[in-house]
Amino acid sequence: MRHNVGLFLAKRAELTPDQPGLVQFETGLRLSWAELNARANRTANALLERGVRPGERVALLLMNGPEMFESYAAIAKLGAIAVPLNWRLEPDELAFLLADSGATTLIFGADFDTGVSELQARGARGPALSSWIRVGEASDLPGFALDYDALQASAPDGEPPVGASDDDDLVILYTSGTTGRPKGAVHTHRTAIWGGTTFGVSLDMRYRDIWLLFMPAFHVGALNPFVTCMQRGICCVTMRSFDPELAWRVIQQERVTSFIAVPAMLLQMLPYVERGEVDASSVRWVLTGGSPTPVPLLEAYASHDIRIIGAYGLTEACGLGCLLPHDEATQRIGSAGKAFYHLDLRIVDEQGRDCPPGQPGEILLEGPSIMRGYWQLPEASAETLRDGWLHTGDIAERDVEGYVYIRDRLKDMIISGGENVYPAEVENLLHGHPDIAEVAVIGQPSERWGESPFAVVVRTSDSLKPGDVLEYCRGRIARFKQPRGVAFIDELPRNASGKVLKRVLSERFPGPAPE
Repeated sequence: MRHNVGLFLAKRAELTPDQPGLVQFETGLRLSWAELNARANRTANALLERGVRPGERVALLLMNGPEMFESYAAIAKLGAIAVPLNWRLEPDELAFLLADSGATTLIFGADFDTGVSELQARGARGPALSSWIRVGEASDLPGFALDYDALQASAPDGEPPVGASDDDDLVILYTSGTTGRPKGAVHTHRTAIWGGTTFGVSLDMRYRDIWLLFMPAFHVGALNPFVTCMQRGICCVTMRSFDPELAWRVIQQERVTSFIAVPAMLLQMLPYVERGEVDASSVRWVLTGGSPTPVPLLEAYASHDIRIIGAYGLTEACGLGCLLPHDEATQRIGSAGKAFYHLDLRIVDEQGRDCPPGQPGEILLEGPSIMRGYWQLPEASAETLRDGWLHTGDIAERDVEGYVYIRDRLKDMIISGGENVYPAEVENLLHGHPDIAEVAVIGQPSERWGESPFAVVVRTSDSLKPGDVLEYCRGRIARFKQPRGVAFIDELPRNASGKVLKRVLSERFPGPAPE
């Protein structure tokens, strides 16, 4: 069997054709694996008839649902390269990604008619983009677009010719862009397959489980588990987008066994748990990552017997990195665990030497799920991939038993008076304050110290004052780590994967720091 991600769907349809493969919760559409594969084949054959060939880039601007995942499998079968687009981006940002990837085809949902029409009308697109295929009601189809359903209905459902395998490129996943322009992490069929395999063998994922998928499908946290679900015969229940109340309703109705939720999502879901409004008895575990998870949040779920498993991963590693074993999820709260199966991990100092226990350093990863490189960025690829290791730019330390504790992003680290301050450590402390809902710590320029910590807080009570926040830190954390100032805002800016956009906060609160 050729190692092609799209053929995994075909194989699953051959082995368990009548088993449920995908459920779209909002519409009630239920597809068996055979039905999902047939739809993917029709999409592939329709694209083939439109002239899409191996190596061409096909961009996807779609909410979660069958069209997104069948298109991903279809593109894989043809040997084209999928370019999932972040649907939260503005037209100018989408124009950059389309031009950077050189996409020749865009498949988009009716939700995005306005933005896509703007792109098409003003010509702000990649010069190669010539086909616009739209998912939605045909009655209001934009004049420049082709109807997805009509194209699919007229195409045969037989397997298309396989156009790629193994080390051929499969997908360009643009990174979050928290510190500048996004970079496209390129994964091949081989790295994506190893990503799905590693995810499955490292976690308690079982045949005929029910996986809830509300992470956006342009994110590796959705695409990588989808590969695992095809491998394991696990039904995916998709939500178009995340809604905390609706998520609990889906979990109860579909008897969901596991899912991924970033810390910001868990925070929004927690009140329903604390009010006793949910039945989570079907859920064996929930995986969280994407940013340091506040320890009080993990403890709150643990007090209700809901197992939250800490993890750490990167788009460049197919979403993988570290994982806390299932049976230690509540014993080692705050740890990211140890490296996933099939991955090696090192923590090194600035000279590249391995750090002893307790000493922070940069995380390096090595394994078969590591990206090929960044799309058309050879210098950035060479800087990130050195001597066979992925240099993550993340700071962590190990304890004496080898468990990893993520401290922060190397770029987010604050150097105050020659001392390293990890914002996540300060944030974790402040999350313990009863009147603080969310917090982000950034560095502000300081004439005396070079940089000083500054706390941006979302509060739950208007009675909370900046002095209260500063006083809470005294005696609980070293003086050089304590924020020198505090600002209150209604909501922290985040990207689609839930990471706080500290670049935006630094622009809004440039300093200088209070002395």
